[in-house]
Amino acid sequence: MAEVANETHESARVSRFLVGLARGLAGALLFSIPMLMTMEMWFLGFYMDRERLLLLLVLNLPLLIGLSHRIGFERTATWRESARDAIVAYGMGVVASALILVLLGVIKFGMAPREWVGMVALQAVPASIGALLGRSQLSMQDEEDDEDDSDPSQEVSTGYLTELFMMAVGALFLSLNLAPTEEMILLAYKMTIWHALALIALSMMLMHGFVYALAFKGSHSLQEDTPVWHAFVRFTIPGYVVALAVSLYSLWTFGRLDDLGTTEAVLTLVVLGFPAAIGAAAARLIL
Repeated sequence: MAEVANETHESARVSRFLVGLARGLAGALLFSIPMLMTMEMWFLGFYMDRERLLLLLVLNLPLLIGLSHRIGFERTATWRESARDAIVAYGMGVVASALILVLLGVIKFGMAPREWVGMVALQAVPASIGALLGRSQLSMQDEEDDEDDSDPSQEVSTGYLTELFMMAVGALFLSLNLAPTEEMILLAYKMTIWHALALIALSMMLMHGFVYALAFKGSHSLQEDTPVWHAFVRFTIPGYVVALAVSLYSLWTFGRLDDLGTTEAVLTLVVLGFPAAIGAAAARLIL
């Protein structure tokens, strides 16, 4: 009887993992479609600085491991299991990106390896993140999930550093979609310093409102005796700094700051920081 029970449990675990893979593939497609159908992303695969692309690919792996430890294809108890899920997600991102780019006619037979490898590698970054996000966004609660959630040992840490990490993931995901576009530079060119200051204020207000003031599902409630400014200083301001840091890295990676002066670069950073801040706030609600 014990052997039968073990086999049944293992079969159920494999089934959940396969369902997780299907959800991951759906997530990879859902979250990467905007970039897969963006012309700037295709051309970046041709001429993007290979050192910067390699750095992006390398940095994406620990990001995926950390994300997998929180929401992988299945609940993971060790970092080794999280690393396995991260590698699987990376592979799914590569497969999904290559498949869609071939079906869309962007990748053609006879293209130089440097061209199609660069395109697939670049697109695999958001697709792999989407594969892991697919578990939290596309999964359905079942009795077994409820049982796991009731187990204190299965609870996921939501400490301060974890909060900042998840905000960075959300900021990166949105900034990767927008940083390669010319519109970021065009909008910065049209703005004045007063527009930038107003946009900074709006970004921080929206971040704070998303998570605390509007009481969205998954938002963080404050204790009654906690001052209002406490959450703003402890989470909103650091969160916006994280969003700006991620935006700066995204712009640098895609070479959008290379030929800009200091003022233009700062304005471009503020422009991209707006959606990045919203992505950071949204990540804390959905992840």
